[in-house]
Formats: sequence, C-alpha cells, structure tokens
Amino acid sequence: MRAAKVISKVTAAHKSHCLFKEPSERKGSMPHTRNRKDRGIVERPEGSGIWWIDYYADGVRKREKAGRKGDAIKLYQKRRTEILQSVKLPENMRAAGVRFKVLANEILAYSKIHHRDTRNVESRVSKINSEFGERIADKIKPAEIDRWISEITTTPGTANRYRATFSLIFREALRNGKVTSNPARLVRQRHESGGRIRFLRDEEEDRLRGSIKKLFPEHQGELTISIGTGMRLSEQYGLTWGQVDFGRKEVHLAKTKNGDARDVPMNADVLAAFQSLKEQTGAKKGVRVFGTKSPRKWFEAAREDAKIEGYRWHDNRHTFCSRLIMAGVGLKTVQTLAGHKTISMTARYSHLASNSLHEAVESLLKKKRRGRKAGKRPRRIDPKRRKTRTDTTTDTRDS
Repeated sequence: MRAAKVISKVTAAHKSHCLFKEPSERKGSMPHTRNRKDRGIVERPEGSGIWWIDYYADGVRKREKAGRKGDAIKLYQKRRTEILQSVKLPENMRAAGVRFKVLANEILAYSKIHHRDTRNVESRVSKINSEFGERIADKIKPAEIDRWISEITTTPGTANRYRATFSLIFREALRNGKVTSNPARLVRQRHESGGRIRFLRDEEEDRLRGSIKKLFPEHQGELTISIGTGMRLSEQYGLTWGQVDFGRKEVHLAKTKNGDARDVPMNADVLAAFQSLKEQTGAKKGVRVFGTKSPRKWFEAAREDAKIEGYRWHDNRHTFCSRLIMAGVGLKTVQTLAGHKTISMTARYSHLASNSLHEAVESLLKKKRRGRKAGKRPRRIDPKRRKTRTDTTTDTRDS
C-alpha cells in the first residue's frame, strides 16, 4: 500500500510540471465526453455538431474551434504532439504573426546603410508591399511569390531582381528571428541569356557628338569622360573634385557597385575634358564635378536628333569595354578597368570583337595566298626513286 501511494505521488508531481495538461486535470475545465478517445475535445453547444479542442500549454489554457468531430480529434493530437516535442515559435509569432509590410519597411532602412542603389530597391519594395503588405509573412508561399513575379514582369532579369528583393526581406527577417523560413529561396531563378550588348560605332559617335555640340555644347565633356573611362552613371555623376587626381591622371572611386574601391586612369581626351570642367566650375574639394545627377534628359534629346536607335547612356560602358577588347587588350585588364567583380562579367564583351574574329579566320587565307604567290608547292617524293637508308652506326662497345 505504501509503495502504491509513493508511485501515485510521483505521477501527480510529474503531471504538474508537464507542458501539456488535460482539461480534466484542472479545476473549472470544460466538460467533455467520457470516452477516452474523445479526451480534449468537446461539442459546444451540445448537439450542434460543432467541436472544440481544449488543452493547457505552458500553464495557459487554449481553446480552438475545429468544426467536425474528426477534425477536432486530429487537431487535438497535432497540438499535443507539438507541445510534447517542445516546438516553439518566436515570441512575436505566437499570436497573429508579423505582417509582411513590417519586414519590408525594415529592409528600406537596411538598404540605405548597405546598398548604393537604393532607388531601385525602394521601387521594388513599394510594388511588393502593395500586394503582400497586409499578409502574415510566415503564411506567404513560394508558389504565390512565383506567380506574382510572373504576372508583373516581362523579362527574366527583372523577375530575378524581384526574387532577390523578396529573398533579402525574408533572409534578414529570418536572421532576426521574425519568421521561420524564407519562401523566396524556393522560387526558381529565371535563366538570363547574355543577349547582344549594344555599343557605339564610329559613325554613330560622330553623329552623336555633332548633335550634342549643336544642342547641348556644355555637356560635350560628359560623353567623353563616360566613353573614355567606362564609369557607371552613379559613379560618374557622384564624383567630387577631391576624387580627381590631375597629378596621377586618375579618378579615385572609393565605393563602387561591387563594393570595392578602384582607380580609373585618364587618357588625354578624358584629362582635357576634366580640365575644361575645372576651368568652368573652379574645382573646389567636396563640390560635385557635374551639376546634375543624371544625363538622361539631354542625352535622350541628342540621341534622337542624331537618329541613333536602341542606345542608352549605360551603353557607353559597353562601348568602353568592347573597344578595349577589339584593340587587343586582355580580359583581365578590361575586368580591372571596368571594375567587374568576376571575369565572367567581362567575358560577355568578348563576342563584340567581331572584327578581330574575322581577321583571325582571314589570316588562314592570307597565309595560303602568300604561298601561292611565291610559287612554293609541297615537295613530292616518288616512291620508286626513294633511296634506302643504310645504318652507318658503329657499335663501339667492347666485345
């Protein structure tokens, strides 16, 4: 008898510390059916066919509406398994969960610190927020993200940029314990083809310079600097005079798109363009070299006047890289000058050296023509007149 009482006390003590408790073990609990199979579920109102589950977790009573009796049994068993396995959500996800717009707005602040190109990030986050802002972040599925991206984008490149923005939002939220997964990671990335890179031909450049001289003569040097250095638009129009070193003939870029600093050498034309701008502005340190943040307005007008189709300001960078390669400059050197993070980015320009490729195959014909002009023909030996060689080697070893 005494042993039985001890066992009974130990069992009761164990139940008092258990995460999951049956409602019958608490005072004032909801009534339930006597069948042990139906423990933890109750029909309320009685006879209505609507079943609830009733349990305690971490000392807090929980009631959930399930609907049918079978669904209530399954839900009750699921909750019991979760609690016994100590499955816990982050603190701020135990109730309704975090809305997606909260995470998206946090990324805008993150982008201002860590990203150079905040304008595009803000634009994409704004569009994403309009669709998903009020949703609970942890309930957004990969299929929903993929379907929405397909509906609003027309090119693989744009689709991948939106996928990357989604992934950034969820990745930072996951790192901070605000969501339990990153659904964007499971969205397939679209294949981006290399495509044909547009560059400026010599006759096009002559027409374009003529139009700029006629319409916007004060901007002539900006085009020269762009084509002569290959700087990105944000790099060029963010320059201050303190970054231009006339002594070393270099432009120092402290922070670039790929995160690394680089020094851009100036050729004679670029140096003359900077000196001309220096005379016009006075070149005070800390003052921006260019009075505008973007050349798009005047450049588009000049391009239309010159009747040049399908050419953007960024294509000046393509022109810079392609001309270097056509001049025989190695890929590694072009990579350094352009500030590409990887050699694969520079390799995209190699196909633009079409003239060099044609010259390479034409060299085969030139060699053949030279041989014919000299009258040289391969020597043919008649097998009948071929002499048999005699071995004249003497064995000098001691016999």
